[in-house]
Amino acid sequence: MSTSADILVLADDLSGAAEAAASFLGRVPEARLVLDPAHADLSGVTVVDLNTRAAPPSQTDSVLESTLDRSPADRLTIVKIDSLLRGHIGSTVDVLADRGPVVVAAGLPGLGRTVRDGVLHVDGVPLHRTDLWHLEPAPPPLSITDVVRRRSRICSSPADIAVAVADGAVAICDVASDADLNATLAAARQVPGVQLVGTAALTAALARTLDAIAPVPIAESNWHSVILTVVGTGARNATAQVAALVGAGAVPITVAADELLTGTAESSRLAEALSTHAQVVLTITGSVPAAQRTALASRLGAHVAAVDRGARQRPDLVLTGGETARAVIDALGYDALRPVDVVHHGAVVSVASDGRRIVTRPGSFGDRDSFIDIAGHLSSSRADRVSPTHHPMLSPTHHPMFSPTHQLKGTTMTPNSGTAALPVVAVTMGDGAGIGPEVIVPALLDDAVAGWCVPVVIGDAKRLTQAAHILGITCDIVAVETVGDARVAPGRINVIDLDLLPADLPWGELSAIAGNAAYEYIRVASELAVRGEVQAICTAPLNKEALHAAGHIYPGHTELLAHLTGTEEVSMMLSSPKLKVIHVTTHIGLLDAVAKIEPGLVERTVRRGHDALVRSGNPHPKIGLCGINPHAGENGLFGYGEEDQKIVPAVEALVADGIDAHGPLPADTAFFLAGRGDYDLIVAMYHDQGHGPVKVLGIEAGVNITVGLPVIRTSVDHGTAFDIAGKGIAEAGSMVEALRQAAELATSTTVLN
Repeated sequence: MSTSADILVLADDLSGAAEAAASFLGRVPEARLVLDPAHADLSGVTVVDLNTRAAPPSQTDSVLESTLDRSPADRLTIVKIDSLLRGHIGSTVDVLADRGPVVVAAGLPGLGRTVRDGVLHVDGVPLHRTDLWHLEPAPPPLSITDVVRRRSRICSSPADIAVAVADGAVAICDVASDADLNATLAAARQVPGVQLVGTAALTAALARTLDAIAPVPIAESNWHSVILTVVGTGARNATAQVAALVGAGAVPITVAADELLTGTAESSRLAEALSTHAQVVLTITGSVPAAQRTALASRLGAHVAAVDRGARQRPDLVLTGGETARAVIDALGYDALRPVDVVHHGAVVSVASDGRRIVTRPGSFGDRDSFIDIAGHLSSSRADRVSPTHHPMLSPTHHPMFSPTHQLKGTTMTPNSGTAALPVVAVTMGDGAGIGPEVIVPALLDDAVAGWCVPVVIGDAKRLTQAAHILGITCDIVAVETVGDARVAPGRINVIDLDLLPADLPWGELSAIAGNAAYEYIRVASELAVRGEVQAICTAPLNKEALHAAGHIYPGHTELLAHLTGTEEVSMMLSSPKLKVIHVTTHIGLLDAVAKIEPGLVERTVRRGHDALVRSGNPHPKIGLCGINPHAGENGLFGYGEEDQKIVPAVEALVADGIDAHGPLPADTAFFLAGRGDYDLIVAMYHDQGHGPVKVLGIEAGVNITVGLPVIRTSVDHGTAFDIAGKGIAEAGSMVEALRQAAELATSTTVLN
């Protein structure tokens, strides 16, 4: 038992506060989570959400100072900070330092967030070299010392803490493990009047010093059978998480950001979905300036509360992003929550005063199945309250949500990814001035395609009609409002008509209008895929120069789709009947490509390619890796040892994991051997190294597959071919093959990710 169990924990947002409070589950005394700083004087373990993450610094300081004034001076205080160093950490430390010694331990080892020499690393990469601050108005800090404005000292060992505070400095502690946190906490508590600043991992270290109690079951009488997931976070991982949840059967509902802000958002679709389905996920479309995010969160909370008040059965809630969670909670009128369980790191189950269960989770937390795990946990027939250091993780196959059908109020919810029906494939029209429309029309009328999938073009009905006329093809090109309106019939082509091209758009000429339309086709298809309305995307070619002329600066489809789906890293894989090639780098200059290649990137690329082949039916693919230099360096004769530095370590790691990887190989030899069947996949180090052989060995049936996206994406392996556009001579074979592979992958058991 610790020397003191009178603890005050302060957090700047609700998901962080809940995460900190959950650290004390199964400990004595029980932590209480309050939303009003006026309750900071409650004894025992009290966690307060100050709700200041988005507030101006002056307001943050004022709220913090007044809260500390309410608490006894000798009480142990921890300020829980964001594990990515967002928020007003500098001003917070200033306020604390005016009151006494401060020790900062910012690591969260359980999520790979460690501190070394005062620098926060995420999975071994310094924070400032990641894109995890992509939504923040300022660049990420280079070091924690840049965040803490007071004089500070980096403490590489807990023994350094006493020296630092004796010198009047803020102690910034290196953290590599939970054991480091335990030692840091023990050393810090020897300092009279110490105030702690750290992540939920630090509160967990403190909780481990308290007495444990046996788990207490949650009363089943309070359980709800409807779950509403509200996604207010802009974190990039949320897109894939929503797609996974929708793929498991949740009904997606969207609300436009601008309509929320203007008070014109329509709520009937959300209300109807909650009355007829067991799982509903609400997301925001569009974007707003950073200055309007708080207002947007508030309006989203009011929107959810208005629907909730009229619901026949009030749902359990899953709220992501601290600001969103607090806005919904405030709008519903709750002033306190009781944490009772943890689904996974950061996903905390709490109970409100009326028995409703509310799950809060930081936006950047969780893997692709996070929402599925949360939904399954809430739907389970057992949800014992347990310590976060030991809680049951239920297999999705045992969740009622994942049974073949889930009954609710006379309706049936069937997972969207089932194989009983053909998959729906969104076919983007590409650049309308190129050959895209001319390869789409005959491909979609191919009898084989009708047996593989339900293709729906995202494009321009007028342009498709013109292409059919040029080809001398008679067919019905039918504009549909939604994917659900699409029908499969001989001679019919379904198109969601964005109507962005003028009727007199010239064939074969560069056009910013066509470039912008191509971007919009991809954007709409991505949104449909993320909502689960289509199971794959198949793309006709776009023209990069036209895309850039329209103001959309992306190297190509691969990078654009990665951006639209919030995916940090993807790989391009070209597939032809004779050869499959995956690329370590793609649309960058040769010098930049060589500089970018490093063992980690090579290894991740090979693993993505290996997984893709395994999931498409090849359980043990043989993979050859090309070298960078001629003859793969010829034992140092060519180049500067790039193969040994950048490729060999990756091959060794892959082989150690049982992957049949070989290399580095001379590129000319590798492709010759693969062409005769010795290798199932070749790994090219840069764009032209891989594209040239594929186009020689099978361009007509070549397919471009983007590996690593949360959705299936295939593409033709040719460009816009402006020189033959509008002449009716383009070959549709690659588009037919791209549709076949899209349908095949969409009906496989696992998405390529």
